[in-house]
Amino acid sequence: MKHFQLRIQGMTCSHCEETVRRALESAGARVLEVSWQKGIARVAGGNPEALKAQVEATGYRVARIEPLEPDDETPAATSMLVIGSGSAAFAAAIEARKQGAAVTMITGDRFGGTCVNVGCVPSKFLLHRTSVLHTLRHPPAPWRGCPETPDMAALQEARKALIQTLLQEKYRDVADLWGIERIPGRARFVDPHTVVVNGRRLAFERAIVATGARPWIPPIEGLREAGFWTSTEALESPIIPRRLAVIGANAVGLELAQIYARLGSRVVLLEAQPRIAPFEEPEISAFLRERLEQEGIRVLTGLRIHRVERTAGGKRILCQDGIEPVEVDEILVATGRRPNTEGLNLEAAGIQTNPRGAILVDETLRTSHPQVYAAGDVTPHPQFVYLASRMGQVAARNALGVARETFDPGLAPRVIFTDPELAAVGLTEAAAREQGQEVQTVVMDLDVVARARVEGQTGRIKLVLEAPSGRLLGVHLAMPRASEAIYAATLALQAGLGVQDLVRSFAPYLTYAEGLRLAAQAVETDPHRLSCCA
Repeated sequence: MKHFQLRIQGMTCSHCEETVRRALESAGARVLEVSWQKGIARVAGGNPEALKAQVEATGYRVARIEPLEPDDETPAATSMLVIGSGSAAFAAAIEARKQGAAVTMITGDRFGGTCVNVGCVPSKFLLHRTSVLHTLRHPPAPWRGCPETPDMAALQEARKALIQTLLQEKYRDVADLWGIERIPGRARFVDPHTVVVNGRRLAFERAIVATGARPWIPPIEGLREAGFWTSTEALESPIIPRRLAVIGANAVGLELAQIYARLGSRVVLLEAQPRIAPFEEPEISAFLRERLEQEGIRVLTGLRIHRVERTAGGKRILCQDGIEPVEVDEILVATGRRPNTEGLNLEAAGIQTNPRGAILVDETLRTSHPQVYAAGDVTPHPQFVYLASRMGQVAARNALGVARETFDPGLAPRVIFTDPELAAVGLTEAAAREQGQEVQTVVMDLDVVARARVEGQTGRIKLVLEAPSGRLLGVHLAMPRASEAIYAATLALQAGLGVQDLVRSFAPYLTYAEGLRLAAQAVETDPHRLSCCA
């Protein structure tokens, strides 16, 4: 198959790239690259005259068409290669451009990565919409419920529109503003300083691997034969299953279980650990379980799934330990994620991974290859988008030699966006005791928080303190707006504050964040013995 490079005049933005790409594909070519910054398009196959005619029919001018040798042993060069196009990749690319480096980004199969496409953004969109639906059906007294049948097609169209808007504004436009060259496709290392993308060899001086992660499917007998959803299918589904089983009760499983329960599915949560939200404090996970069960979600914990089988009416999950088979129409698997390193041929570059496939990095995010760094979910670090972004910045600065920064995720907050939200930062009580700390704890229900009483909400707060100093070691929340309040707790832990600092602080009245101050007061005084704002 012959390869060609077209010199194209008139392209000024990423929309131009997409227009040219469609024109070339309609002429029968396989598009390898389109770059408005460089004014070129590279293709495999197609008739040169037909290619020119199709492009010029869209309003651009083809100055010339040059033959390319697909197996050219002299690769194109780039000073900073970024493999991936998600949060870590974009943060790295922008930082590298700030430092003056030329950047080439290999965008992968899904431009923009997980968060905007099939992660944080669509899940929070659906959580918000189903929360509104739940409120309509269960309004506070004295109003009566207004039952609504959700229009799933309209909901999914609105989700798609939001994602496309964000992809344009926050990814394509931003890449254009920073002059980041983008090449669609997957990269594969062929030696320590060269990758191949779409048959094109690309040399690099420095590289950052930020290819993210994908859902991990446990080896349950019969599961693949019976069929299942991952979070991707659950977020994009045009239908609402009548009966839904969710395997895995951490963040992703919990959020999607509540979404579908509020859409009208009969949901059962299956968790191998003794409790849901197994990495959170027992008092917090117990509170969430009670709330989910009040909404009609069946919760089964401490079980092992033996096998899955198809039935005439759906699917059957058979569990060990004498639990009755679970009959459902669809199964959602939310058992964690694994790094996207398959197909990268990392061994050709001498880049080492752990048994789960994560790229091993040192404290500066450098891999076993001295000129290659890694950032985001592809590393063994916690998989949070805000950590990925920081890692991308650190990796870029270190790779370019403008700094030697270390990355420490120790005080990163975590959030589960259920209703109520769970949020935490710092140590759990168990972790603090394992470290040999003398620990004092406070557990306070939200009935003493005026905002919760006004809105008819419930919740729970737990503080983990160093004894006898009262220094904060961990803050754990189950309440509305926990995702907002945890930021104040994060700053408090970073500053090394104690309970008396919280007691002496000014907390706005009629906020959920006031619960942090009340919990700190509860160390010495029962908050039920205090007046409002005391």
